[in-house]
Amino acid sequence: MLGLLDIDPAAAAPIWRQIEDGMRRLVASGALPVGTAVPSVRELARELRINPATVSKAYQLLVADGALEVRRGEGTFVAERPAAAVAAEREGLLAECADRFVQAAKSMGFPKTEAKDAISAAWREIEDAADGEDK
Repeated sequence: MLGLLDIDPAAAAPIWRQIEDGMRRLVASGALPVGTAVPSVRELARELRINPATVSKAYQLLVADGALEVRRGEGTFVAERPAAAVAAEREGLLAECADRFVQAAKSMGFPKTEAKDAISAAWREIEDAADGEDK
């Protein structure tokens, strides 16, 4: 799980928010399918070397939102959610990423056409790298 969550103690976002956002991305992308057990609060805190209360806060928010469910005596699992809710969350996450990219490109003075070209080039590079792995 550690390799799947990007936690940066130096980032402006609190660590609990980073965990919450990271788990949402993993669920929305399908990397954590419905029914998958997530690490216990203590396990994840130990892996990330952070206070268990920090993980607990993120999990509580994810449970309250319906992304995770707690099964008494079994643990915490990715909850089943309506397809429309998952699609809306995926679109929201993509919109947030796009917004960050556009803000960064604009702040550096790049015109829209160059920003679009950069996205296309990055997309091609990732596809080419994936094609190379398949061979």
